Amino acid sequence: MTSDAVPTHARRGGPPLLAPALAWAALTVAAAVLHPGTRPDADPATTLALLRDHVVAAQLSATLLLASAVPLAVWVAAVHHRLHRLGLRVAGPTLGLAGGLLAAGMLALSGVAAWAGAALAALPGDPSAAVVGMNQLSFAAGGAGFVVAFGLLIAGVSVPTLLGRTVPSPLAWAGLVLAAVAVVAVLSLVVPPLQYLLPVVRFGGLIWLVWVSAVLPVTRRRVAEARDPEPVR
Repeated sequence: MTSDAVPTHARRGGPPLLAPALAWAALTVAAAVLHPGTRPDADPATTLALLRDHVVAAQLSATLLLASAVPLAVWVAAVHHRLHRLGLRVAGPTLGLAGGLLAAGMLALSGVAAWAGAALAALPGDPSAAVVGMNQLSFAAGGAGFVVAFGLLIAGVSVPTLLGRTVPSPLAWAGLVLAAVAVVAVLSLVVPPLQYLLPVVRFGGLIWLVWVSAVLPVTRRRVAEARDPEPVR
């Protein structure tokens, strides 16, 4: 098979972005829907009782959260490659790569801790201390830990695409706003009222990531065409 048989987008722009983005979005939403509703500020008895009543849902939610780290890592690698192919060889894409891989790792840690907490809750006796510890670890990793790393990913993509005019400027500015909110949201570990910012970044960033995947050009030629479209004759 000659190189001509390879699709142009695969040779020039790398792998598609929309497939892993949609996979990550679907797994994230499914994990949130199945989550039993445990809270980090709940008393140990309430947390233990809630998990015991929803062991299967809790473990399935944790498994989906762990699985969601994979398409996110794939997307991060793909968008890093795409930005370099577009000529955006600045620090932003590399910072985004670091933040994205760290965010995927935080999701995996959160999923494993949540699964372990649900498994401990199913044991006889009173494992409430261990259950609460796993629940707190899952929340810290999947909440503030994920959000601050995800914010770095968003900023690492938004800045070069804004300066290079490779995506609509409102999309790039929305990413910078989300990244700024992520910086504030990390304080939720010590200022509990700020916890409401965590889903703003997580699900707002989810929409942003899918949007970027749909509009980021594959080649520099398409960037030029978007900037200087041919006049209608």
